[in-house]
Amino acid sequence: MTEAYIYDAVRSPRGKGRADGSLHEVTSVRLSAQVLNALKDRNGLDGHAVEDVIWGNVTQVGEQGGCLARTAVLASDLDQSIPGLAINRFCASGMEAVNLAANQVRGGAGEAYIAGGVEMMGRVPMGSDGAAIAVDPSIAMDTYFVPQGISADIIATEYGFSRDDADALAVESQKRAAAAWADNRFARSMIEIRDINGLPILSRDEYMRPQTDMQSLGALKPSFKDMGEVMPGFDKIALMKYPHLERINHIHHAGNSSGIVDGAAGVLVGSKEFGEKHGLKPRARIRATAKIGTDPTIMLTGPVPVTEKILKDNGMEIGDIDLFEVNEAFASVVLRFMQRFDVDPSVVNVNGGAIAMGHPLGATGAIIIGTLLDEMERSDRETGLATLCIASGMGAATILERV
Repeated sequence: MTEAYIYDAVRSPRGKGRADGSLHEVTSVRLSAQVLNALKDRNGLDGHAVEDVIWGNVTQVGEQGGCLARTAVLASDLDQSIPGLAINRFCASGMEAVNLAANQVRGGAGEAYIAGGVEMMGRVPMGSDGAAIAVDPSIAMDTYFVPQGISADIIATEYGFSRDDADALAVESQKRAAAAWADNRFARSMIEIRDINGLPILSRDEYMRPQTDMQSLGALKPSFKDMGEVMPGFDKIALMKYPHLERINHIHHAGNSSGIVDGAAGVLVGSKEFGEKHGLKPRARIRATAKIGTDPTIMLTGPVPVTEKILKDNGMEIGDIDLFEVNEAFASVVLRFMQRFDVDPSVVNVNGGAIAMGHPLGATGAIIIGTLLDEMERSDRETGLATLCIASGMGAATILERV
């Protein structure tokens, strides 16, 4: 089987996902095109240099609909002979794009792909496309559907995580992100985003709140308490699925949950022959990929079983992994991962995560793969694992091995 390698990874800064965010004037297509152009220019991708562009985005409606991937190719400087495939595995869409590209290369379906994703959450609100699992009563009732915030609080209740545990993780995420920016650790992957006139509008993640401390977080009200306990009363649904719990402990709020942001990221994946043909040196081998389905009510525990699966399938143990990127959708997701595998917090999300810098849904999976690779090189580590929880109860993972 042909090996699949990462040759390059780039991302935009993450802008606040609201009307006053720095990226708000940029459409998903135009932001994607700037990422595609960066990969083209940095790697000399002229003509039909890659087989396809596989692009994840979650809210596929309006300006993010209509096979955004192909539209982004046409809006970019890539050759029009390169097609585009838009995919959606919710929060893992960007990772799934990379994993799919890697497996296409492995299977001999082309020498190279650009894979990644985008989400302009300030322009196309999360959930605005509708979702059968949430709006179709026959499905919602059968699956004991609750919103993700309630699911995060179920995890905290089920596995014994306190509000202080979640807030401490959030404070650490902010500190690590600030330190990473101060140390210029994102420089290799970061591209400056420009407006329609070519003027720079953002070159740095703008969601961060580096002054965050336990006291400031302690003043925030739980975000999901009312929808759980009052109207529409999702806690009752959760307790039907988890009757051994007396009540749901609502510990999550805006400060220990991922931020709503705009962003895009792309990864150049190819075979050894592709690199030799274009004079490019591979940075890492994509050693393994995995995905799994999980309980849709607690929903966000996917990183645990998918990590168990990817390790077992590849004859590995958790100790074989040097670094971890576990998407900080909510603090309890990362706390559960570290609890289950007893991993040292110092090797998990070394440069902060989505609590500090935000979670642009369709892009995050590609972002954390790039962040993991950069950190593996910076700290001279050999093997890394990136993983995300996914809406509706799924998990995805990727293992990288430096070349």
